[in-house]
Amino acid sequence: MNIDGDRLNEIWQTLSKNKLRTLLTAFGVFWGIFMLVIMLGSGQGLQNGVTRSFSGNAVNAVYLWTQSTSVPYKGLPRGRSFNFHQDDIQAIKDNVPEIEVLAPSAQLGGYRGENNVSHGVKTGPFVVRGDYPENKVIQNLTVLRGRYINELDIKEKRKVCIIAGRVQEILFEKSEDPLNKYIQVNGTYFKVVGTIGINKDGENAEEKLQTIYVPFTTFQQAFNWGGRIGWFSLTAKPQFEASLVEGKVKSILAQRHKISPDDPYAIGSWNMEKEFSKIQGLFAGISMLVWVVGIGTLLAGVIGVSNIMLIIVKERTREIGVRRAIGATPMSIISQIVAESILLTSLAGYLGLVAGVFIMEGISKAIEGQETGMFYQPGVELHVAIKAIVIVVVCGALAGIIPARKAVAIKPVEALRYE
Repeated sequence: MNIDGDRLNEIWQTLSKNKLRTLLTAFGVFWGIFMLVIMLGSGQGLQNGVTRSFSGNAVNAVYLWTQSTSVPYKGLPRGRSFNFHQDDIQAIKDNVPEIEVLAPSAQLGGYRGENNVSHGVKTGPFVVRGDYPENKVIQNLTVLRGRYINELDIKEKRKVCIIAGRVQEILFEKSEDPLNKYIQVNGTYFKVVGTIGINKDGENAEEKLQTIYVPFTTFQQAFNWGGRIGWFSLTAKPQFEASLVEGKVKSILAQRHKISPDDPYAIGSWNMEKEFSKIQGLFAGISMLVWVVGIGTLLAGVIGVSNIMLIIVKERTREIGVRRAIGATPMSIISQIVAESILLTSLAGYLGLVAGVFIMEGISKAIEGQETGMFYQPGVELHVAIKAIVIVVVCGALAGIIPARKAVAIKPVEALRYE
């Protein structure tokens, strides 16, 4: 289909004969694309926000902790409390080769427990954790200065610690370098060997910003934990599902601690991979729904274009008859009508796309740097914009086909007699 200057001028003259009608028709297409972009951009912002909340941990991580038993087993009553033990580490490593990273952890004061920590005359309530070097991988921590816990720290039970940003802000002066300085926790002094950053937002990030990490073996000795372990964090190797590893580890721990195989509550767990998959599936469904609703809205506008083209064809019946009488081929008539339809829908669709992207970019800039919870960087990706344009062009062609076929179906003699 060749569209030269003369044909463009002819199309313009045809569409501009009734400007209000053309404008209202184009607005239907404009609104369809505009709403599609707004819905897709908002959905992307919501997805980015939720995905961002997972960014502070490995997405295939599994966390396991102890709870009370709910089923009596081997003479032991229900409601029994128990603890993971140091020996469980090697048992898990020996029997679950699918594990990539295993990181035992413990927290002083238990879950969400805080302790008074001091440096000089400054004191603050902070979370104190005992961890292995592998914890850095699972929590996706970034070392800003110094280093993280290493194997020598574990082996030699060194009294060293790594502090997060809020700890540094409260315990140290703004211009003071915390490295190689000492902080006091429950009467024990720890040397600061590193500072870390947190790669996520939200409530969990706030807690991590107020956390002090010490070598796990040092933690056990300094705070009289003996061989106890608070919880296990682990990740599966890339070729294995986290759920497989979770099940095998739970089975081993249940056997070692005399837990009934039918007890679903004794060992609590959180499977990040499973939860992340649910979120991904949810947003895939939302995206599909948005496309269905958006395309439906767009089709309503396209039907309006098709109806207007039918009216235009009827108004130009005599003109079409003259053109057929002097030798115009049916294909030239069809191409003329389809070109008018495509031009009208494409122009309206492009303006709707630009307006939608402009609004989304404006919202993204407005909330940049702000704590917006589950809404982050709304916008439309390039491939989505291209898909929208292609849909508009295809719909424009379809909208013009029926009127075009009706135009060529008119016999030249009858068209010339049409008043």
